[in-house]
Amino acid sequence: MPRLPIFRIGGSPEKPPLPDLVAATPAIALEGLAVGVDNLRHDVALSPKFVERARAHITRLIVRYGELEGLLAAEAPARNQGPAWLRNAAGKVDRAPAEQGDFKSLLAELHLSALNRAKKEENISIDLLARLAITKFLRSEMSQQFAQLLERCRLMLKSYDGIRQEKSVEYRERVATFQVRKKIILRKTGQDLFETLREIEKGTLARTRRSLFGEVKAGEGDRARFGSYGLFVNRLLFSEDGRDDYLCAEHYVMLGNWERDPDRYPRLQDVVWGFVRSLYGAETSGETIDAWMCAPENAVALVGTGTPDESIPEGLAQKERLAKWVRLLEDEQVMECVIASYHAVPLLSEYAPRINPQQLKNALISRPECDRVERMIQEHGRLSPSSLYAAVGKVAGCRGAERAKVAARFLQDFSQYHRDLRRLETLNAALDSVNLASTEKIRELSRMNGTLYEFLLAEEQQQQPEEDRVLRHVVLKADVRDSTRLTRTLMEKGLNPASYFSLNFYDPVNKLLDKYGAQKVFLEGDAIILAILERAGEPELAVSRACVLAREIIEIVRGYNELMRRSSMPGLELGVGITLQESAPLYLLDGERQIMISEALNESDRLSSCNKHTRKIMESQAGPFHVYAFQAADREEGSNSEDFILSFNLGGIRLNQAAFQKLEQEISLTPLSVKLPASIAASDKGEYRLFSGTVPVDRDIFRKIVVRESRIPRIMTDDFSVLGWTERTYYEICTDPAIYAALEKKKGARA
Repeated sequence: MPRLPIFRIGGSPEKPPLPDLVAATPAIALEGLAVGVDNLRHDVALSPKFVERARAHITRLIVRYGELEGLLAAEAPARNQGPAWLRNAAGKVDRAPAEQGDFKSLLAELHLSALNRAKKEENISIDLLARLAITKFLRSEMSQQFAQLLERCRLMLKSYDGIRQEKSVEYRERVATFQVRKKIILRKTGQDLFETLREIEKGTLARTRRSLFGEVKAGEGDRARFGSYGLFVNRLLFSEDGRDDYLCAEHYVMLGNWERDPDRYPRLQDVVWGFVRSLYGAETSGETIDAWMCAPENAVALVGTGTPDESIPEGLAQKERLAKWVRLLEDEQVMECVIASYHAVPLLSEYAPRINPQQLKNALISRPECDRVERMIQEHGRLSPSSLYAAVGKVAGCRGAERAKVAARFLQDFSQYHRDLRRLETLNAALDSVNLASTEKIRELSRMNGTLYEFLLAEEQQQQPEEDRVLRHVVLKADVRDSTRLTRTLMEKGLNPASYFSLNFYDPVNKLLDKYGAQKVFLEGDAIILAILERAGEPELAVSRACVLAREIIEIVRGYNELMRRSSMPGLELGVGITLQESAPLYLLDGERQIMISEALNESDRLSSCNKHTRKIMESQAGPFHVYAFQAADREEGSNSEDFILSFNLGGIRLNQAAFQKLEQEISLTPLSVKLPASIAASDKGEYRLFSGTVPVDRDIFRKIVVRESRIPRIMTDDFSVLGWTERTYYEICTDPAIYAALEKKKGARA
């Protein structure tokens, strides 16, 4: 039942308020993602199988739309060179449907894989990143495959030089036509790819996304992220700048391109903006109108579809606004151009590309231009100008209500085109944040640093198990004390320091690496740095294994020192530092050599160091413990700066706090109470705790460790007398045989 008009007391109908317009600003936000090795973009690697099939599919599309099937089929025998997908691209039209289905299936599978990964990590930005990467790849491959096919055709033409002249001339003309029609061919190829993407989105991806993440949520951030998917369902997705006459004519409205055209996009945008301001006020900002025009439904709300329902107040208001819109288009002298744009569309299939679409449009409203186009049609001989004449008559006869319908349709089409242009601009900006890691070196470097986003098919994911992912790492540094003095002493004795260090230190340590799953990070004259990487799916024993490895290094060096002492040669003195970092290390590449970057390297260096003044005081009174840390009394209390800490590490192993806490999780640490020799330093009385634990090294192989936790005392630096105790602690893996002997003695007594 139609609604009756609302009347005021005076009898005139009440004018309804202006419609509330929807604001829709295109945006895309990639949140919670790691930047790649260049610290600017996100590194992405796509499925190798998909990449190969996509290249072959794009090549087939270019061959089809470029009409190269027969030409490439006539290639010389050299055509058998190159990859299979390139050799088989031409002359296989009968296989196209099956191959297109294969590409579509792989494309859908890759998108679904990315969507499932986004759900697993609860971050929709991962799926958006995959969408961006696939779009960027397809875009770049269109240009690359066109260039490769053109070069392939040129090589083929060279093989016909001097022979079969008639065929040579024909082939040259076809190659020249292929090159001239590049924009048209790439447009058709892009639209084919777009249709495939849109079918996947509507048929599978949108439903799966709603199933996994639900409908758009209330938060603005969620709405923006979920709304970002509109950027990928855009007719302009594969166009260079969105200014394509054929695309605009078929799906929007064909606007002018030449400087003299009154219907160029910037000028029409000013006209639309002026129309909206005349309704909503001159103070309405351009940003607000821009957002309104990105929602095509607003155009319908303002002027309707051209046939407003005059039985209701809103219909009357739309009729009034539509009349105002028509008058504005006529005053700006663009109404005839708009009408001609729609009537030029049927002419494109008959006359273009022989005649430029803009010339056809202008011929419908300009007599001189019509005469020029008519002569061009007659020059082609096989074309008839009758369709042109009919279109000219339709444009001239567009009057009254029909003009209003065209104006209403134009406002909606312009709004849709404006929205898609903004989406294209937003997408292009987002694509700059994606780095398609094209070389294996970049992929490997990014993968090592944990910044590579790999989007693989299901079968490829099985080949790269999750267990390869590094969760955390432990760095062990063994530092030789007074290496300069030791080197000088050996040289004074006529001995080779290099072989001395190698036989007594480096070679024995190298033999332990496989046993504990450690790798060498760095080797310098007086130190060796090792790392143990803890991966997903492996036993979480990185710290405890590093502790046992450090103990074994100390014991091996101690044994060699005994041999050196018997030969009246100097021995090695070590200090070992062990640091845990709860993340994977970063790497850079120096040629083929990997260089680790980690905060744990600096901290392990500090833990393995030994202050010279502290050593002079503590060396004679350290007792069975080999690691100490002191806070100088004249330093600022409570400061966290390690510059204020005096360290002693001579033949000891020191852990950072994170490593100790992880050790407590890895193995069972039992509080230990044993009777130790009376030579323990007086500064430690009552201020340390001992823990014992057993570390599984291999099947049926276990090693004991004893951990000492002690608070850092405040001391006088002249005599190291204790003034009090700080709240800070340090940790030592005990290495003195007396402690382990006491532990075994207590164990034997209980037995």
